[in-house]
Amino acid sequence: MKPYHHIPIQECGEPLVPIPLEQFAVESPHPYEKLGAPYGDTSPYLLRETVVKALIEAQSQLQQQHPHWHIQIFDAYRPISVQQFMVDYTFTEIVQAQHLQPETLSEEQQQEIWQQVYQFWAQPDYNPMTPPAHSTGAAVDVTLVDATGTPVDMGSPIDEISPRSYPDHYASEADKPYHSHRQLLRDVMCSAGFRRHLKEWWHFSLGDQMWTWLYNQEYSTSQLKARYGRF
Repeated sequence: MKPYHHIPIQECGEPLVPIPLEQFAVESPHPYEKLGAPYGDTSPYLLRETVVKALIEAQSQLQQQHPHWHIQIFDAYRPISVQQFMVDYTFTEIVQAQHLQPETLSEEQQQEIWQQVYQFWAQPDYNPMTPPAHSTGAAVDVTLVDATGTPVDMGSPIDEISPRSYPDHYASEADKPYHSHRQLLRDVMCSAGFRRHLKEWWHFSLGDQMWTWLYNQEYSTSQLKARYGRF
């Protein structure tokens, strides 16, 4: 279990609503749909209503500093079935990258690979007390594009299974712009109420267990409960 899974959930019943994609940049086609992830009739571009409002506010904050820049939506709502698909897909990718044969993996090798996967991917858990963040509609994966529509270089791609994904990986490398770009993204998102995942520069949430855990640590007198459970 992650430390934030101990945070109780008091579901507020707020609906999932479409992200107004015309106000943002969007990776197209959707990165998981093109891999074959089983969304069915469900759009990946959904979030809880308050989270969408906060995302619009973050975009406004960004454009006050950088007119015509946009937040780019990589992923938002993710059903458990998609979470399972992506976890399995990532496991297979790691196996192939290490030039291993799936049918000959030892138990120890399998466990080592699963540990790598679950550093960056939440388990596809149907337990209502420990939902994956994206399955609550409260988490969104984002990056930035500049005024020409060119993706801003963050030093590593979204979903990379590597220490380069840690938000402060480039903090000591002042000669590279990656850390300042990540800080800009963090600042505009946090100004709208989001909090950033401790190990993923692209992952932000508002109102789920992770957000609540981070908020309660930030404000030591706070004992908030999470607002959003699995949708």
